[in-house]
Amino acid sequence: MSYLEVAVSAVPTANKDRYIQEAGEAAAAFMAHGAIAVTENWGDTIPKGERTDFHKAVQRQENETIVVSTILWPSKDARDAGWPKVMEDPAMQGHGDLFDMSRMIFGSFETIVDKR
Repeated sequence: MSYLEVAVSAVPTANKDRYIQEAGEAAAAFMAHGAIAVTENWGDTIPKGERTDFHKAVQRQENETIVVSTILWPSKDARDAGWPKVMEDPAMQGHGDLFDMSRMIFGSFETIVDKR
């Protein structure tokens, strides 16, 4: 089964064009090192919850938009082999000031149902 990585970030809304450009470069690096799909999803309709929600999870500020990023790998083994190569790829360097990565939440998931 496939293996999915998900990240949720709060990106300054003014950085949208730059984010799209840099995310495209990063996606190419992930694909070059074994990922089978990469998506970047700019927040649109994201309701605020009473107890928890995306806004609270990433401590979104008024001038920020929530972004959900996904990387689909063919397997956990492919992810484990590809990840170090991605981190060394020149396309992944110099993006640290695009948004506050300390507020990003992320995780990796084993696919248990896949109906396409």
